[in-house]
Amino acid sequence: MKANSIIAAPGCAAAAFGVDLARARDVRVLVMTGYGLNCEAETAAGFSMLGAEVTRAHAAEIFEGGPDALRGYHVLAFIGGFSFGDHIASGRVYANRLRYRLGERLARFIDDGGLAIGICNGFQTMVKLGLLPALGRAPASGLAPQTASLLHNDRLGYRDAWVRLVIEQASPCAWTRGLAGPIELPSRHGEGKLVFLDDELATAVAAAKLIPVRYADAEGRPTERWPDNPNGSPGGAAGLCDASGRLFGLMPHPEAFLYPESHPEWLARRDAGTLPEFGAGLGILAGGVRAAIEG
Repeated sequence: MKANSIIAAPGCAAAAFGVDLARARDVRVLVMTGYGLNCEAETAAGFSMLGAEVTRAHAAEIFEGGPDALRGYHVLAFIGGFSFGDHIASGRVYANRLRYRLGERLARFIDDGGLAIGICNGFQTMVKLGLLPALGRAPASGLAPQTASLLHNDRLGYRDAWVRLVIEQASPCAWTRGLAGPIELPSRHGEGKLVFLDDELATAVAAAKLIPVRYADAEGRPTERWPDNPNGSPGGAAGLCDASGRLFGLMPHPEAFLYPESHPEWLARRDAGTLPEFGAGLGILAGGVRAAIEG
């Protein structure tokens, strides 16, 4: 099912974020739904605002779609929500199902140059699926093993609040390329502390600049302190990409900040004349569309 056209004119949003609208119409985005996921409408709306062609489909339909189920798509969106009720660990059951029902096709999608974004539960799923950080993975070798995870927040419980992010300008991440920071996004999760298999991997990830976004304090400095960092991730890590920069996951929700009026201070910003035309989250989705256009 395609996303409904009940959103801002694609031309305006595309121009605002440097997206070639004529070429964006050839970008096909797959938003997989079902199993307790619930952010499909916002995610589809964001990509549609940028001119991309969006398909929403239940993951079970993709599982049964044959060897070419992902063929023709340029971007795969792993959306937020509570897959399988977050039982066992957030994203664990869904990641297992994806690995054993779709694993070979996902690996081929990556080898063919596909892009993917995982948001909140989608990030948890991508990490447990081995899509991130996937250091050392060779083409045509299947999915990488899991080498990272997202654990319970240091302050146990579900944290729902806006956060500030700084952008790693040297990161290869296509989704954050060209973004200036800091930016603000809504964040809502109980398991968001990013950890790695061992110190050697953590060092390699840092050296390769694979942490494109970090939680920041009021001065724009990466922080591990609550509440600016809602989960205690070391170094303030709020997201992770692979070495190609095409695969990206983050805990905050860019799809939940498409319009400036979504920000809790939008009235004050409007009165001060500082209200932007679009929400900052749209800039992250635009990075993926631009990368798909560039091939």
